[in-house]
Amino acid sequence: MMHSPLSNPRIGLIQIHAAVLLAGGAGLFAKFVPASPMVLTAGRTVFGSLALLLVALAARSSLRLRSGKDLFILALSGAILAAHWFTFFLSIQVSTVAIGLLAFSSFPLFATFLEPLVFGEPLRRRDVVTAAFVTTGLVLVTPSFDIGNHLTQGLLWGVVSALAYAVLSLLSRAYANRYPPIAVSFYQQGFAALCTLPLALQWNGTLAGRDFLTLLVLGVVFTALGQGLVVSSLRHLRAQTTSVVFGLEPVYGIILAGVLLGEVPTLRTLLGGLLICGAVLWASFVHSHSSKKSA
Repeated sequence: MMHSPLSNPRIGLIQIHAAVLLAGGAGLFAKFVPASPMVLTAGRTVFGSLALLLVALAARSSLRLRSGKDLFILALSGAILAAHWFTFFLSIQVSTVAIGLLAFSSFPLFATFLEPLVFGEPLRRRDVVTAAFVTTGLVLVTPSFDIGNHLTQGLLWGVVSALAYAVLSLLSRAYANRYPPIAVSFYQQGFAALCTLPLALQWNGTLAGRDFLTLLVLGVVFTALGQGLVVSSLRHLRAQTTSVVFGLEPVYGIILAGVLLGEVPTLRTLLGGLLICGAVLWASFVHSHSSKKSA
């Protein structure tokens, strides 16, 4: 099988690491902005979808959908995206950045068992091994098995966020070859904004001018720009390489939380995180190696 030439892998690596840094840093906004998770999600999706619309228009990228069914599926995926980001921000607000990010990183656990059901693919042994390590890591990250513990509640919301993201990734995979990535992202974020904005407007709190600016940065820089960097990096890197680098998202996020928020995770959390990130990185590496052998 012939592969298209990769123009500049070094540039691609810089772009994908920058994208992962932005993805890891997005969770910190749950601590920066004194707003509800619904307001954070609405701000992220409103500004993010508007930025993606401007980019699509500037690049003359088609946003036309082929059928009403596609519109329905993208609307559904937008609602799931809203649920994912809402529970992600909620997880971090009631616990810590480290717990929220590591709980979210468990999404391969759900994808492992959902993919065979959705796409009829066989369940591979390495995926089961990965799921076992991720589960063990989650047990270690769990600060207490008391549901009344706010840190445990944060972990559970993070796991719900991971489940939502796993479902979203399966829906996105089904449409990956039908539309440009920017079109899929625009519709998903646009519908997520439509789902969350009416609820966010019912929030009784108040935001200062700088808070709106912070939400603008979250939507434009940490969301739309991050998506653009991922797409751009794929011109220089193989998709498997980008998936390996994305396994570092919790690492970047935890480092940023330590520097900017003074949050230092416990040794038990770090050990659990090491198991989760290690399992995800190993699975991505094995997938990349097997793809090269079969090509």
